[in-house]
Amino acid sequence: MLFRNHYGVDLGSSSVKVYSAFRNKTYIEKNMVAYRERKILSMGNDAYEMFEKAPADVTVNSPMAFGMIANLELQEIVLYSMMRKIDHTTGLGADMYFAVPLDMTAIEKRAYYHLVNGHWLRKNRVFMVESPIADAIAMNVNLEKEEGSMIVNIGAQSTEFSIITEGKIIISRKIPIGGRQMNESICSEIRKQYNLQIGTRTAKRLKLVMGRLNDQKKEARKVVGIDSVSGLPREEVVSASVVNEGITNCVNQIASEMKTFLERTPPQIAYHIAKEGIYLTGGSTRLPYLDNYLASYTGFAFNLSDLYETSAVRGLEKIIRDRELRKWAQPVKQKKL
Repeated sequence: MLFRNHYGVDLGSSSVKVYSAFRNKTYIEKNMVAYRERKILSMGNDAYEMFEKAPADVTVNSPMAFGMIANLELQEIVLYSMMRKIDHTTGLGADMYFAVPLDMTAIEKRAYYHLVNGHWLRKNRVFMVESPIADAIAMNVNLEKEEGSMIVNIGAQSTEFSIITEGKIIISRKIPIGGRQMNESICSEIRKQYNLQIGTRTAKRLKLVMGRLNDQKKEARKVVGIDSVSGLPREEVVSASVVNEGITNCVNQIASEMKTFLERTPPQIAYHIAKEGIYLTGGSTRLPYLDNYLASYTGFAFNLSDLYETSAVRGLEKIIRDRELRKWAQPVKQKKL
């Protein structure tokens, strides 16, 4: 094919981000599928609207779990439907650049290959870019320098710490704590304080509206949930302090793991990171004052990216548009797996 389209794809546990070079635009949609037995009912944003509202015989979940593909068939359906909305060529014969986790086995790499060379998407070439590299490129970090830089991505279901020096990731660690765990922690705190059960979607709204960490502003919001004793719907006024307690439980775990990670970092690299600051990105970094809270806990300065969940796909966009950056993309072929 003379002219091949190029796509940058970041598959997240919360949302799928796709950059189309032909359209020069990034598209974001929820990574959700609603199905009953073997019948697909809805996908993407429409499926998310059914989340925690669907009847018992309808399953609504994400094909991704902790940054990895958990259900290949459903993930292919989500990506295919999204690409049909973007370009009517339906992803045939394109170059697909994926932002992928570091700790991947050969089987997990094969899953990415089959994702775009399976039933609906075919004849595509696959290139993989490690997520911390894509994040660093998006934030204009010099990857070639010897001193080293630290990238922290707090996502929907996991947080990844990485140190890059001389173009290589020398130390990396992923922990299973992210935005969803914060939502579940808020649900737990409200259940303990008010004997009220709420859904994680309600908890997420409370987190975005009242989550402040360092700010002790007194706020309250009305929520509707199920009474833990009677099992009947009940309205309750929830204070910001309870919401922040739930958030702080998870953020403290992230900060503690980060501090341990920094203690294992070679001193000369840690010294430069302290001078330069830690680069912070990911969808869950929208939480106000998160960078200040982590700085007070770890003693390191932070450079908070304003790209949030789009940083990896923005890095893929730069790689696609700049041929000199394509050295960071590794081609994947089935015969080599």
